[in-house]
Amino acid sequence: MSTDQVRIAVFDTTLRDGEQSPGCSMNHQEKLRLAHQLDRLGVDVIEAGFPIASEGDFEAVKAIAAVIRRPIIAGLARACRPDIERAWEALQDAARPRIHVFLATSDIHLQYKLRITRDQCLAQAREAVAFAKSVCADVEFSPEDATRTDPDFLCRVLDAVVAAGATTLNIPDTVGFTIPSEFGDLIATIRRQVKGVEKVTLSAHCHNDLGMAVANTMAAIAAGARQVECTINGIGERAGNAALEEIVMAMRVRRDRYPYETGIAGEHLFRASQMLSEITGVPVQPNKAVTGRNAFAHEAGIHQDGVLKNPLTYEIMTPQSVGVPDSRLVLGKHSGRHALAIRCEQLGYQFDRRALDDIYRRFVRLADKIKHVEDHHLLELIRETHKPAASATPLFEPISAAATANAASPREEPRPFPPAQTTNAFALPLPAPADPHHDQEDYLWGV
Repeated sequence: MSTDQVRIAVFDTTLRDGEQSPGCSMNHQEKLRLAHQLDRLGVDVIEAGFPIASEGDFEAVKAIAAVIRRPIIAGLARACRPDIERAWEALQDAARPRIHVFLATSDIHLQYKLRITRDQCLAQAREAVAFAKSVCADVEFSPEDATRTDPDFLCRVLDAVVAAGATTLNIPDTVGFTIPSEFGDLIATIRRQVKGVEKVTLSAHCHNDLGMAVANTMAAIAAGARQVECTINGIGERAGNAALEEIVMAMRVRRDRYPYETGIAGEHLFRASQMLSEITGVPVQPNKAVTGRNAFAHEAGIHQDGVLKNPLTYEIMTPQSVGVPDSRLVLGKHSGRHALAIRCEQLGYQFDRRALDDIYRRFVRLADKIKHVEDHHLLELIRETHKPAASATPLFEPISAAATANAASPREEPRPFPPAQTTNAFALPLPAPADPHHDQEDYLWGV
């Protein structure tokens, strides 16, 4: 199969590993609601929970398995009979059930947590997978803390579980310890040494303790992994998991390096992010890649000027491709004349060069004091600067008092404005070209 036909399966664990993030627990109805959104998003596998962990988790997994029919529904289980039986009880009504069995394999976990030997670990993994396979055709096995496990022993365990019937081998970087080159080498080693690996799906599950979860996941894909385990917004234990939206968009933007397909409907990414934030009450960090509120926002003058002319200058993906309505230009002290002139036009005023310079100087002083200049601030500044507005020409009917009052209502976030109209390389709205004399002055704020 040529690389451009290879499909990467997306295993979403927001409802299980993601929910383990402090402050991100979800009740039955919230899990079901998010599961429906994950289905619309197009994920291949939804890990719905850890059925033996609590009665609530069991009921949530059971409900999701009963109503979400397209994707595989997975339930987590430790490598022991009671966990596997409970997982199967929750999953048995699923159209496509999967039991996900895990057992730690690193010496530090074997010695201090499980207090078993390597041979005991090997036997327990084999027996657990064989039992899971006896009740469910689709069994995934994860050697917990794989990246701190002796590679030869890791391959022995994987040999055993493949022989016992595992259909997916998931390699977790449980504590976010590895780096991309090392993790890629580990995946390549497993592909070379594990017997029967060509008959199973190789998966990667990376945590973000060193900030490299997505990079490690991409290295695993390049080395031959064909399933990625991730969460919406990258939530999860400690520093979180690899972020689903970042992995998907990395493959789409950099098809020259990652010529693979996924089943993800990109236009639902932002909605999934917002829904999760609403359910958990945990906001998305403003500078979060792809789904943060600043991901398509521009304040620096040189950036605003470029985006107003063609978004390709500073945007490597369209906001619409991830479900964000449009790019946003935020007026602040770094903004340039071009963006200020456009916003004045949108508010009903067009100025000659001298008048715009006057307003711009006052605008910068104001922005230094209040950080973000809202529409009502700008209108007040215009009226104070031009009494009467002899050098200002209204472009349309003056703004009503009610509209101005509405613009002046308090808001928690800065109120950005979209570019005005024409078209660009993305076939998106853009304003008419600005006065070319303004260009260099907008280059004060660059990279």
